[in-house]
Amino acid sequence: MIHLFCGYDRREAIGFHVFVHSVLSRTSAPVSIIPLAAMGLPEGSNSFTQSRFLVPKLMRYRGHAIFADASDMLAMGDVVELNALFDPRFAIQVVKHADYKTRHKTKYRGTAMECPNMNYPRKNWASVCIFNCEHPAWQTVDASEPSLIGLKFLPDELIGELPAEWNRLADEGHPVEEAKVLHWTAGFPAFEAYRDAPAADAWFAAKRQMELVG
Repeated sequence: MIHLFCGYDRREAIGFHVFVHSVLSRTSAPVSIIPLAAMGLPEGSNSFTQSRFLVPKLMRYRGHAIFADASDMLAMGDVVELNALFDPRFAIQVVKHADYKTRHKTKYRGTAMECPNMNYPRKNWASVCIFNCEHPAWQTVDASEPSLIGLKFLPDELIGELPAEWNRLADEGHPVEEAKVLHWTAGFPAFEAYRDAPAADAWFAAKRQMELVG
């Protein structure tokens, strides 16, 4: 069983459901999908910013699990392939967006979620990741600590690298061809201001497919 934790914010609910559908329509093995909302933790630009760091605890510090922001993403590949990349040498594995700074000064334009889009080291690294839930690095983590999102508490040697196609930042100029996960970091295509974002047609196609099922 693959354990996939997905960020959930009720203001992006349609994005969550489209992502889940895109995962289930492509997987070649059973997947347990667990939504993560705020869970009583401080909220960032969305409600699940901090709750991703509860994944090792929720897994009882056993095995490994995948986390994805989900609500502003679309799965284009089989999550089984991502799960197979787990490497127990690391505490976490991520796509390392080197020298990345956002093109968008504001996130979620025109919505109740609108906020400044800040740059920081290791930005968006933790938006798709594989947690090694058994690694001792997670035993003392306080999930309410805001600095966790930049993974500053982990030395470089504990952060493994995933292939870039597993977190393609579609609205930041990353190539969308052969992407395994498309990610709209500033606002996903359901929001009016982002309906024409790069690869938005893929998101709308997935939404239509989800609505036709059954």
